[in-house]
Amino acid sequence: MAVNVQQLSRQALGIGRFAREIYAMRAQNAYHGLVRGDPLSQLQLAAGRADPHAVHERMRALGPVLPTRLGNLSTTSHAVCQQVLRSRAFGVDDPAAPRPGSDMLDLSLLALNPPDHTRLRRLAAPAFTPRRMAGYEALVETAIDRLLDPVARQGRSFDLMAAFASPLPIAVITRMLGLPDEPGRLRHIGATVASALDGVRSIGHALTLYLADRDLKQTFDALLVRAAADPGDDLTSALLAQEGDQITLEELSALVGLLLLAGFETTVNAIGNGVRALLADREQWQLLVDDPSRAGAVVEEVLRYDPPVQQTARVLLTPEPVRLAGVEARRGQWVMLLLAAANRDPDVFTDPHRFDVTRPDMGEHLAFSGGIHYCLGAALARMELAAAFRALAVRFPGLRPAGPVVMRPGTVLRGPRRLPVTF
Repeated sequence: MAVNVQQLSRQALGIGRFAREIYAMRAQNAYHGLVRGDPLSQLQLAAGRADPHAVHERMRALGPVLPTRLGNLSTTSHAVCQQVLRSRAFGVDDPAAPRPGSDMLDLSLLALNPPDHTRLRRLAAPAFTPRRMAGYEALVETAIDRLLDPVARQGRSFDLMAAFASPLPIAVITRMLGLPDEPGRLRHIGATVASALDGVRSIGHALTLYLADRDLKQTFDALLVRAAADPGDDLTSALLAQEGDQITLEELSALVGLLLLAGFETTVNAIGNGVRALLADREQWQLLVDDPSRAGAVVEEVLRYDPPVQQTARVLLTPEPVRLAGVEARRGQWVMLLLAAANRDPDVFTDPHRFDVTRPDMGEHLAFSGGIHYCLGAALARMELAAAFRALAVRFPGLRPAGPVVMRPGTVLRGPRRLPVTF
């Protein structure tokens, strides 16, 4: 076979440019974070990923709304985040003003403005009816028993993330979508694709993302073929029945992908963050052990204290400027909403840096975003998390750390990669 040298040269040049862009961005983050003291750049560095709340507090001291080095805005204010999330003047996409650090991930609903967002959200809503929620609850309880029974039998130490936090939500979302029971494979694909939310870190990372994305698309193609030939009582079959005037095949594939990723990546991180916080304060853990009915309150405090999704962004779509805490946002400007910082706003939460499952104001958190993009699966996530925390407290009242926690290297999604515990 003849080798097309010219084509290979173009590919090599393209890869070279891509590599230069990646490493130039990393160098810029390091320079602006370490030398210029830019807080958003600091969040991308190791120290900022290890303790984002310290960076948030430095930002809060400078004001509720700050300019970014790229000419946009950022906020740590709960009130400003609420204002932006609920305002129809802001959207999640603007072709004329691409989002800074745009990721490679098609997040479907998350990347659409009305009316397309409204249409697709309405189509996905049947997955979360009270009837289906009751079925999911039984599924969650069965999955918890299947995962924790062998842990209790086999030994006193285990990695909470690998043995429990990761496979639990996968069991739920795969059944919801009608996917094959391949928890290890889907967990790897989901974690890899979701890592794109923080941008591409290297050529190797880009290749891994490409392969995972290709694998995911092949999985969805097979799922759609199977659902068309033999429809079942799952969300994919229900959505496929509406393919045509209401939803295109491309939209359906992207929507199923979003539900898969959002359905387990955020819950995985929330379980890990919650157990980590509970075990760091034995008094809080004991409150749950003594009264497992507190699990619902634990969920809300976990979501407030260390939410799995730490930040999001909106862009101003109207020609008229909007004032945010005295700062003017202009058409095409993005506002980086630091949800984790808003969840610790002292204007809203008493003693905000304290993890307290008895606090009266925990329900004001923004872990599920707000406005028209409020998380469609919030009720399902709350149910899963409450069941998980309750089961751990009942089965393993003596649960405690058994080694160092290894956190994922991300700024948008935050959670442990490894959390060794013993009982």
